[in-house]
Amino acid sequence: MTKQRSPASELLDRISVPSTAAELLVHVRDYTKGHPSIAANNHPVRHGPVVGIHNGIILNDDELLEPLSCARCEPRMSVDSEAIFALAAHSHNDPRALESLTGSMAAAWLDSRVPATIFAARGVGRPLWIGKGKHELFFASTKAALEVVERYAHVRLRKREIGDGTFLQISAARITREERFRPDHSYRDPIALPAVRAPGERVSCLKRLAVLAAAL
Repeated sequence: MTKQRSPASELLDRISVPSTAAELLVHVRDYTKGHPSIAANNHPVRHGPVVGIHNGIILNDDELLEPLSCARCEPRMSVDSEAIFALAAHSHNDPRALESLTGSMAAAWLDSRVPATIFAARGVGRPLWIGKGKHELFFASTKAALEVVERYAHVRLRKREIGDGTFLQISAARITREERFRPDHSYRDPIALPAVRAPGERVSCLKRLAVLAAAL
């Protein structure tokens, strides 16, 4: 697990993925609750056996975490996303547990009790796209991100947007379980957010990816 409080382009120079890795979560955080100066607030976020990433904001995280003595295990940790991964951990990845959340969510996580598996879920207010290739499966917040994968990883993907209230279990590049849950549709983001919050970083990262791809 690698975290770095910096622009995404700077992480490209540091991250190293083992050749044996078959599952990978990558996330750039635009924080809402939980200041990034506290490393535990930055993604990936851990709760017990679950480590995950989250796009969105959860409003009732303190209420959901309050009865759990294992929550907020690091000093001054306050990130709202922990509530998602706590629900996943304590329910053994039951999608119905996510119905307790109030706010916006697209999330993905690993559970050390379920090896070689990624879980992903879309509540409301944030997009989630899946791209399926011949031997691989990618997920992202936007279709454009999957098109970047196609260009630089030299794969062809069948792309589709996942609907609100959808839970996925992914193993060996296949969706092995797809279930519906009822998210809180009463939540509305106070402002409309663009898909890309830092367009300058997007350009910088694409340039770096082009250099990396050319070296392969």
